[in-house]
Amino acid sequence: MKPFALDDFPELGALPTLSFADGRLLFDETRSCLGFPLVSKGSIKVYKTFSNGRELLLYHVTPGETCVASAACLFSGAPYTASAVTHGDVELRLIPPALFDQLMDHTPFWRFVMAQFTQRLADLMALVDAVVAHRLDQRLAMRLLAHRDEQGDVFPVTHQQLADELASAREVVSRLLKQFEMQGWIAIERGAVRIVSPSALKEFAAAPG
Repeated sequence: MKPFALDDFPELGALPTLSFADGRLLFDETRSCLGFPLVSKGSIKVYKTFSNGRELLLYHVTPGETCVASAACLFSGAPYTASAVTHGDVELRLIPPALFDQLMDHTPFWRFVMAQFTQRLADLMALVDAVVAHRLDQRLAMRLLAHRDEQGDVFPVTHQQLADELASAREVVSRLLKQFEMQGWIAIERGAVRIVSPSALKEFAAAPG
């Protein structure tokens, strides 16, 4: 079966490209869905905010991926169940709800959206498993390894960003990072982390809790 491709739909090419600077709030849990984003540059951070003010990273939307929170909102007609902010400069096209409904009748597009749902569900189940089965220090090790997989041995990240991704406090994450550095697993640099021993981090993350 032919895969979904933007070129198959001239109406998508006619949609304007929207540009957003880093840190722009795109939606939150108080809003109705304005459309389905197709990211062509940058990434969107989708996260859940809890009553105590903590945030938990759910996933990033990068070019070629979809935002399942937006799709779920469009399917149900209910408000968003998460929030999203741009991570870096972002460019995207926004498919309006009526056009999204039409595209869902097209099998390749439907398969594209459902495949993303399947992958995101697997990712979220892995996240639940990590939260329930692993200590915070092990989850931090996993998160550092995930950043390394995406960006290389040295990557820009702040202690507050890591704390937000783990739904923890910055002070706690800073203390754990210092412990990792003392073990020789990482090196803390200004606004960045350098992975020194990925094998040690992997062994620690996989150890019984």
